[in-house]
Amino acid sequence: MPDRVFAWLEPLAGNFWAALLVLGWLLYLLLLGGWIVLQKREPVATLSWLLGLALLPYVGFLVYHVFGPQKIRRHRLRRSRSRSTLPDDTLPMDEEAAEIARMVQAATRLPMTTATDVRLLVDGAAKYAALLQDVARARQHVHLEYYIWQPDQTGAALRDALVERARAGVRVRLLVDAVGSAAARRFFAPLLAAGGELAWFHPPRFGRIWSRPWTNLRTHRKIVVVDGAIAYTGGMNVCDIQDESLREDAYRDLHLRLEGRAVRALQLLFVEDWAYATGRREFISSVVADMPALPPKGDVPAQVLASGPDSSWEAIHRAHVSAIHAAKQRVWMTTPYFVPGEAAMMALTSAALAGLDVRLLVPRMSDSRLVTLAARSYFGPLLVAGVKVYEYGPRMLHSKSLLVDDHLAIIGSANFDHRSFRLNFEVSMLFDDPGIAAQLHRVIETDLASAPRVRQGRHRPLLTARVPEALARLASPLL
Repeated sequence: MPDRVFAWLEPLAGNFWAALLVLGWLLYLLLLGGWIVLQKREPVATLSWLLGLALLPYVGFLVYHVFGPQKIRRHRLRRSRSRSTLPDDTLPMDEEAAEIARMVQAATRLPMTTATDVRLLVDGAAKYAALLQDVARARQHVHLEYYIWQPDQTGAALRDALVERARAGVRVRLLVDAVGSAAARRFFAPLLAAGGELAWFHPPRFGRIWSRPWTNLRTHRKIVVVDGAIAYTGGMNVCDIQDESLREDAYRDLHLRLEGRAVRALQLLFVEDWAYATGRREFISSVVADMPALPPKGDVPAQVLASGPDSSWEAIHRAHVSAIHAAKQRVWMTTPYFVPGEAAMMALTSAALAGLDVRLLVPRMSDSRLVTLAARSYFGPLLVAGVKVYEYGPRMLHSKSLLVDDHLAIIGSANFDHRSFRLNFEVSMLFDDPGIAAQLHRVIETDLASAPRVRQGRHRPLLTARVPEALARLASPLL
């Protein structure tokens, strides 16, 4: 019996190099595979990586080195202390919303606060007009963080507005993602010449052999803070493709303009990201000096949701799933990328099976065909459970929102997929307010009018639909 067990080794007898390669391959699988297993991630994702490493010993290792799961440890103790100074505004809230707020605060150290003014800005023309106006009025500082900033007409208009403010003595700090904004690397020279500051988030580290590159860990946040009093956040980047006044095929998107105490939490997020990206902290004293007096408590309960690979709690993911479970009448969701995990699928199908009005609005074709195919692979169970699925067709749908019943709304930068929930640095806003919910209801209702409903039993050819979708779904844990 032992002879049969080791019979496969006989061809290696007398072949030193072949034996060495096999031994190295086994040692490689044992050490790297053990390390991956000890990370205790989802079994499907773990098995996918193990299989890839086994079948592609060298290529698989390189892919894992660049794109594999990573965690970031960054000044957590200092962040906890600084976040504890934020105002904690307690207002009468729905019981389920209050429970979600407590959960988010425990996961992020960002308490429920309030806003005195919240404006939903639909599409880029409205957002950029308002933003340019507020930037022109800045007197102390303008802080900006974006994933994509293109060197086009829209990008130039905002850059030039910042240049003018920097020349006037306003402190301008711009943080852009090194991958998402790579096309604009030389575009910001006029801002630097005017006295503005620029930082790149996670520039590639391919030259450092022993350090894993940050290629897969991006800041997907969109944050603007003007004089510590006005803030913008949401789904829009800075590029012409987001402005319907410039392009007929511009993305359909949603952004927020806020005033009130909630601005301080967004300011803190930016300060943390700037300190992390630059490695400097001396600027914090000037930010504190520029902050206006704490505004009065507002009427709109608002909470900043922040998540990223520096935390294992997936606060935005938890907030979405918890909100869906708390629904009593309605769950309406819009997202450009829909690649849910088991918890999210369970929440959506359970709500539909319970008789709630569950609607999912996605683009008919997103800017990633692979993600579009993967999303459609999930439609079957949703439709069977009673979820109403719609595909928005006139333009690319890029808004990210969740409406629960008549009071709870989540709007932000996070897509409903693994990348946003686990790999990207994201920020969203949670509101427990009938007025905000009513505004979001009108926006989604307008979009639904241009989105044909996906019907169960629709024609789905094997080779052009079912097979590509099934293959794309295999990559879901990595998307």
